[in-house]
Amino acid sequence: MSERRSIIPLPELLVSQIAAGEVIERPASVLKELLENAIDAGASAIEIRLDGGGIRRICVSDDGHGISKDELSLALTQHATSKIRSLDELEAVASMGFRGEALPSIASVARLNLHSRTEADEHAWQFSLGKQAPEPSSGQIGTQVDVRQLFDDIPARRKFLRAEPTELAHCISALERIALAQPHIAFRVFHNDKAYRNWRAGPLQQRLLDILGQEFIEQCLPVAREQGLIKLRGLIVHPAHAKVRSDRQFLFINGRFVRDRGVSHAIRTAYKDVLHGDRLATYVLFLDVDPATLDVNVHPAKHEVRFRDGGAVYQFVLSTLNEVLAQGQTTDTHIADIPRPEGSPAPASSPLSSTPLDVDAYPALTAASTTQYSGTPMPRFQSPLHLHDSGSTNANWQSLYKPLPDASTASQGEDVRGQPIESAPEAHPLGMALAQLHGIYILSQTRHGMILVDMHAAHERVVYEQLKLAMDGQPLPCQELLVPVVFQASETDVALVEEFASTLSELGLDIRATGPQTLVVRAVPNLLAQGDIEALARGILRDLSLMGSSRYLEEKRNELLSTMACHGSVRANRKLSLPEMDALLRQMEQTDRADLCNHGRPTWFHWKLSDLDKLFMRGQ
Repeated sequence: MSERRSIIPLPELLVSQIAAGEVIERPASVLKELLENAIDAGASAIEIRLDGGGIRRICVSDDGHGISKDELSLALTQHATSKIRSLDELEAVASMGFRGEALPSIASVARLNLHSRTEADEHAWQFSLGKQAPEPSSGQIGTQVDVRQLFDDIPARRKFLRAEPTELAHCISALERIALAQPHIAFRVFHNDKAYRNWRAGPLQQRLLDILGQEFIEQCLPVAREQGLIKLRGLIVHPAHAKVRSDRQFLFINGRFVRDRGVSHAIRTAYKDVLHGDRLATYVLFLDVDPATLDVNVHPAKHEVRFRDGGAVYQFVLSTLNEVLAQGQTTDTHIADIPRPEGSPAPASSPLSSTPLDVDAYPALTAASTTQYSGTPMPRFQSPLHLHDSGSTNANWQSLYKPLPDASTASQGEDVRGQPIESAPEAHPLGMALAQLHGIYILSQTRHGMILVDMHAAHERVVYEQLKLAMDGQPLPCQELLVPVVFQASETDVALVEEFASTLSELGLDIRATGPQTLVVRAVPNLLAQGDIEALARGILRDLSLMGSSRYLEEKRNELLSTMACHGSVRANRKLSLPEMDALLRQMEQTDRADLCNHGRPTWFHWKLSDLDKLFMRGQ
């Protein structure tokens, strides 16, 4: 447990540097602030009691350092805190709270009672606004904050609260976000005096299971990468399991749940051509950076942050997720040990490193967490096989493709195609083609079962990745516009054109300012010359404003390449010979994201022999 710091009023100079105005919108806002205070106090166990969805009562008890008698009244004073002392500490905030506004803001809209005891106190003390001095009380070491009748004296605010079940759901959501980042703290929740949640302290793996469930973990791919002073770990959903819901998007930066536009855009870009329809990516990601390179003093509720080098963070997140999605993962999902161990020092202050990325190893969750056959006729979708990276720990073909039983191979030295059975099963994980079904599907036999491939979807992905590879690193040929496109723009956009003139030129774009609020496009890349030129220019400027580089141009280029790949791949009802089908399987084994087409549809399914035996009840 860290050393307790006393509460002191902040100097006026420091107060002026803080984004004032703590936001208390609903019971969940109150609960979030109280939980953050408990975490900063070094609590190892926190108990939450809610009545009426938190509207009537929110009581948070912890076993942390506690607050001394002399500091109880200061705790309810604006800008009095133990978290920071100077501008240097404000610029490298390592605590959850730091403004000294939460308790006074809550006390101004509800009835708040403080009850606390430090290790040095003989007994506990309690205090609330309106009292002259703290009064003696009984209790254990730690702090209890009891908030009652939220907005009772402010009817204009009270009428905007929703029904009790809705407010309770918001409270639990706020609690889940904090509990995911603090697995070493035990949480107990009571609602209307009935037990509602009980999460024991333990490893992150168990907390993920407790909150997100077994199915979510089985459908995710692990992320674990570190580069200099930046680290990214967590879980991202396999595109085949993405759903039309956004309530499972958890981004934590230095242990704080935030919504960052740059990082969110990087995640969406990584999933750009692997999601089907309107499905969304779900994830639990922990991003750790040097606190000195991060400004958390942006939003009153601390939901937003600002990076010193947002472009570097964007590229790091994007390249990491691109590699994870390209390599895929076997169905035996593992979870990275995501956050730093409790008590470990934060990274030292220095610029972000540009050294090559090193992928960390990650331990297995448990044997019980791995994917098992569901027992239903429809088989579970299998994740991609990334074969050309021999150094990847994901490509364990010995365990994936076990030899057929001896009885099956002893009587036959050849397969149904009249060819010798492969002695090295890992040589062809997608097996050898047996037949073409209905002119659409390829049936393949492996040592471990059988695979069914949608030949058009699979070939579409192969051609698309080949086109992208051919274009990457090559200068984009540009085309002069016969009639330049002139459009109105803001002063910010005009300034961006001047600042990134060389970048735009490298992208094959000739954009110039012709007035204080006017831009003209004179040349664009050949591939995009027939598109909406103004929308293209605005999209690129939006990217430059957000991250200092343009992904929009690459996205538009990839959309065209995807269309070209779709029209250039084999069509349905085209008869393929066995060697042609085998050639497609071999290309798939060497292609990133080969398990999904450009539109996010699965390209193949896999049935194990054990799955087939269960379907036909063999041995039962």
